[in-house]
Amino acid sequence: MRAVRRFTVHARVPDQLSGLTALATNLRWTWHPPTRDLFASMDDALFRRIRDPLRMLTEIPAARLEELAADEAFLARTRDAIEDLERYLTEPRWFQRRADGDENGHRAPAAVAYFSMEFGVHEALPNYSGGLGVLAGDHLKAASDLGVPMIGVGPLYRAGYFRQSLSLDGWQIEHYPVIDPSGLPLEPLTEPSGEPVLVRVAMPGGRELRAHIWKASVGRVPLLLLDTDVEGNDDDLRGVTDRLYGGDANHRIRQEILAGIGGMRAVRRYCELTGHPQPEVFHTNEGHAGFLGLERAREILSTGDLTFDEALSAVRAGTVFTTHTPVSAGIDRFPVDLVQHYFGDGRLLPNVDPRRVLALGAEDNPGMFNMAHMGLRLAQRANGVSALHGRVSRRMFANLWPGFDAPEVPISAVTNGVHGPTWVAREMSALLGGSDEEWGHDGHDSGIDESVTDDQLWELRRELRSNLVAEVRRRARDAWLQRGASALELGWTERIFDPDVLTVGFARRVPTYKRLTLMLRDPERLRALLLDDKRPIQVVVAGKSHPADEGGKALIQQIVRFVDDPAVRERIVFLPDYGMSMARYLYRGCDVWLNNPTRPLEACGTSGMKAALNGCLNLSIRDGWWDEYYDGSNGWAIPTADGVSDPLLRDDLESSALYDLLGQQIAPLFYDRDASGVPKGWMSMIWHTLRTLGPRVQASRMVREYVESYYLPAATTVAAASEHGYAGSRELARYRNRLDLSWNRVRVLDTELVVEGTDALVVGGDVRVRAGIDLAGLDESEVDVQVVVGRVGDTDDMQDVVTVPMRPSGRGVFDATLRLPHAGALGYTVRVLPRHRLLASPAELGKVVHA
Repeated sequence: MRAVRRFTVHARVPDQLSGLTALATNLRWTWHPPTRDLFASMDDALFRRIRDPLRMLTEIPAARLEELAADEAFLARTRDAIEDLERYLTEPRWFQRRADGDENGHRAPAAVAYFSMEFGVHEALPNYSGGLGVLAGDHLKAASDLGVPMIGVGPLYRAGYFRQSLSLDGWQIEHYPVIDPSGLPLEPLTEPSGEPVLVRVAMPGGRELRAHIWKASVGRVPLLLLDTDVEGNDDDLRGVTDRLYGGDANHRIRQEILAGIGGMRAVRRYCELTGHPQPEVFHTNEGHAGFLGLERAREILSTGDLTFDEALSAVRAGTVFTTHTPVSAGIDRFPVDLVQHYFGDGRLLPNVDPRRVLALGAEDNPGMFNMAHMGLRLAQRANGVSALHGRVSRRMFANLWPGFDAPEVPISAVTNGVHGPTWVAREMSALLGGSDEEWGHDGHDSGIDESVTDDQLWELRRELRSNLVAEVRRRARDAWLQRGASALELGWTERIFDPDVLTVGFARRVPTYKRLTLMLRDPERLRALLLDDKRPIQVVVAGKSHPADEGGKALIQQIVRFVDDPAVRERIVFLPDYGMSMARYLYRGCDVWLNNPTRPLEACGTSGMKAALNGCLNLSIRDGWWDEYYDGSNGWAIPTADGVSDPLLRDDLESSALYDLLGQQIAPLFYDRDASGVPKGWMSMIWHTLRTLGPRVQASRMVREYVESYYLPAATTVAAASEHGYAGSRELARYRNRLDLSWNRVRVLDTELVVEGTDALVVGGDVRVRAGIDLAGLDESEVDVQVVVGRVGDTDDMQDVVTVPMRPSGRGVFDATLRLPHAGALGYTVRVLPRHRLLASPAELGKVVHA
């Protein structure tokens, strides 16, 4: 028989232990070892099995709870833990100490709302699928540690993401476990009457989508999750939040409407009920929740007599958009007819013209609505997630800013980071001089105890590798049992892997571009590396393919068939059901972290960062974060066959380079030991990685960058745009209207290069440039006139350009003194750009006039 509904019955916790519930429901315990120690002391075996304090309180025997309620020592420890949590939640931190602003005069936002379709905080809250969600979880944790007043917003999925198993022939099988929110570390948001808060979103045909709001506490940060499985919804609407990234386009657009528009309404109601400051800055983590900007426009339009363009200026000023997509095929798109279906009758967003909605998502294909284009058009500040990805994004979206070279497209970069206290082995932190305090809370990342010896660190690395080996054996046996093997034929799983063998890890999602099977390009060379008599390696592989990606599933099957071979199965393994709990063992126990995507299709990739913090060395294609952080001594860069158009030949070349590195450099260095058995050369690279790479890959560094370069400027601009009845927004809209009327008549009439003296045309020499400009009625204060100089080749296209502002020197005349930056053939041009105090970039409006 199957249950028609499920529900969770909570344990009756003695009054003396009531504080345990607060400790169990605030997810700070996921990165705070003393809190975990407290729960482990209640029943160590139970805690090791479930690793979830809230579940533990429901499963621990009532007699044990009564025993603990009478244990004065345990009660004292509980009081100390509660006081420590209260201190953490209330004391001033980095953000509060610099909350008055910065040296540029920027003001601090009262709060920031961070929207994401998934949040990977811990496996106890299974609301994530992969890197995007784990990044969002790390972002909230670091914001909490730094004291940034942030609210997280997204959907709550009743089935979360799928669990993965394998068929006997190695094909991925998906299973969707159903969760009950009342059994998770969540609490429902309620009205003063005690009734659940309902978010309402209009649907076509006169229907309404309703959602409850569940709140998770991620340290100091409330995370609001919207759940449509509520009474009153039609069956199809009840299932909007059934699965993460599930369903067809119709299902997906409903999820994204809920996340953006419903999410904004949830934030507003939460702040009204709790007194939390209303956010001024809104950070969209990918385009999925981009409809939030339209909801903000509706809010502004409902307050007065503003036009949509005036409201849009205020919306853009306070919005930050982060793209994680390095290829256009990865962008969410919906048929225009489907968007019209949801927005066309005006009920979803009253006062917002549906034609303006469609224009925001317009792209080259007139039949499709592009969520990334909408996200960029609704945000004044945008970024990629690594320096290389920033460059890729500027090229990819350059057509939104016609007339500008790709380097000038206003998309910058903040390289992702990872939350150290979550991912670093506790033993590693303790050895290197760390404490149980949150890293980075004071604006600085943890240092390293320089008194630790190579022998001590090497012994710890072997211990962590041994822990991984034990976990590999356990999981491999369980996987074979799930595939239908008999326990009697699985004795060999107790012999797989060796605590003293060089261990390589490869674990991530399995889209084609990540090239899961590149290591199999030459199976005989891989076998030789695995089975080498003197310098063997062992490889642990894990990853999930999207349920609809048949190609990804075929890659998994290919590698599973290889590792099933009895000749190699003790040296290479595929572990199904990759998730956060498995990842911790891999990041901590592997010696080398392998990453071999097709460059430049990896936006950032953070798994190698987590491994590096544990003393694991990266072996990677120079893509994503590794392109900028690799320094030649902190790991290895796999050479790339850039320019080779044949993908099979490219794979051949790059896999051969991978085998060469493993066999000729990495394994010899690992096995080259001194008299005490320590690989000194290897340890030197680990120390260099920990000292130089460690601080740079921290999520606290990432969040500080967002605060200083995005949130503070956005808060300043949105205040200037919205104060005094949106006077600034009205002013900017009027300015843009003047530009629209005049811009196509602005002309650079003539230019002149004035060379004074025979020594002027040398590097560092000064020349003068004059230009006559017809501003078509615009004031000189409303434009920037610039001279641009750079190297030129056969086509007169300029490279290595230098830009110098020109000053008005008479009616319609501008001039500048130009210091020549290069030797050789140079060229120059003059251009005119818009200028307004509320623009974040001269390129923002996509308007430029060239000579």
